[in-house]
Amino acid sequence: MNYLLYNPLSNNGKGDDGKKKAAKELSGQFPDLEEIDYTSTIFEDLAKDLKVGDNLILVGGDGTLSFFANDIKTYPVCDGVTYYLYPWGTGNDFVHDLNDKDVNLKLIEINPYLEKLPKVKVGNHVQYFINNVGYGLDGMVCEVADSLKAKGKNVNYTSIALSLLSGKYERRNAKVTVDGVTKEFKEVWIAPAMNGRYYGGGMKATPEQNRLSGNLTCAVMYGQSRLHTITAFMGIFKGTHVKHTEMIEFLVGKHIHVEFDTPCALQIDGETFLDVKEYDAWYEE
Repeated sequence: MNYLLYNPLSNNGKGDDGKKKAAKELSGQFPDLEEIDYTSTIFEDLAKDLKVGDNLILVGGDGTLSFFANDIKTYPVCDGVTYYLYPWGTGNDFVHDLNDKDVNLKLIEINPYLEKLPKVKVGNHVQYFINNVGYGLDGMVCEVADSLKAKGKNVNYTSIALSLLSGKYERRNAKVTVDGVTKEFKEVWIAPAMNGRYYGGGMKATPEQNRLSGNLTCAVMYGQSRLHTITAFMGIFKGTHVKHTEMIEFLVGKHIHVEFDTPCALQIDGETFLDVKEYDAWYEE
């Protein structure tokens, strides 16, 4: 069987358009596609129907992929099912990470990227994540974006970030512990745990990170004036911010713990959590 699992809410509510486009383009390769609305499906029931040799094509962006990854890890699915992603989202950082040469990847087999995933714990909430855990300025960007979306307004993440950098974001002091070694940082802007290289819709935050390595990278940007930080921050889209060693440090390991001295918003693959004091992100041995 061939299944087309789509999220009608993806790509700012244009998921139905993505489903139609995918069905048209893939009908030759995957005949008799059964279309399934992810938002009205109990994945546990679908998982029981999947059999060896089946193909499941997921239509959506990073958020949809993150939910799917957690479902795959939660409900038992037989071996021998091939999973694909048909990218249809607003950010698609997962796709950016797989292909750094601006080639249009229309269909991606994602089985290798679902076999081993990191987890994150925020309070009592634990889940797997695909791309990153954003904490600090990036978490607050998602908080502001959620508020704008709720009011029916258009969202530009870069504009929000620059506005917060210019004066609305209050920096925190942080303790960052990686594989048992703790470092303290003053006036921290961001302290994400990165599984891939990209987040925030195309920001190349950790150019050396490899999502299949079994390690995570915490990119701590700290100190410096707002003007200096804005200049450095603009380079994050191409990864040139790494040259600003006076204000950014990359810490690599299997277990990352970040604690701020005052709470801040946090995001996990784009899903926002408010008033977070600390988080843990890790790869299990």
